[in-house]
Amino acid sequence: MRHLPNIRARRLARRGRGGLRTDRRDRGSATLELSILAPVMLLLIGFVVVAGRVAVAGAAVTSIAGNAARDASLARDARGAVAAASSSARASLTAQDLHCAGGGDVAVDPSGFAGAARGGGGQAVVVTVTCLVSFSDLGFPGLPGSRSLTDQGVSPIDPNRAATSGGLSP
Repeated sequence: MRHLPNIRARRLARRGRGGLRTDRRDRGSATLELSILAPVMLLLIGFVVVAGRVAVAGAAVTSIAGNAARDASLARDARGAVAAASSSARASLTAQDLHCAGGGDVAVDPSGFAGAARGGGGQAVVVTVTCLVSFSDLGFPGLPGSRSLTDQGVSPIDPNRAATSGGLSP
């Protein structure tokens, strides 16, 4: 390697990486930038966590409502439909570990069974599932306490089914 003249060596020594000059006035600027950006990054991470929790809970509520409506439509009468939908939805809410405030709310509209009993087609059972998802366990200051997620599941009732098996095995 060739010996550089003194002036050129001093000039290169004053330059930092990438050939840029470093100055004493720049000392501590990285610390200042980090102290400004750290709260913004934490806020962004908190937003992503909350958005993820809402998305996962929303998808679960949609799935639970559809499955409960299907279970209700398989029942023989309106009372059995309400019982089947409620038990199915509550079991799924517990299994999904959503931590709904109050355990969630399940509303079943079995009015389609009256028309189906008369042989009318196009009847359906509607199940509405509501879950109040809490954000208090996340530990981020300033977050709202909870968000209500509601969805409906609709399932058709087969008009050709018999209310009783009539002695025939299914």
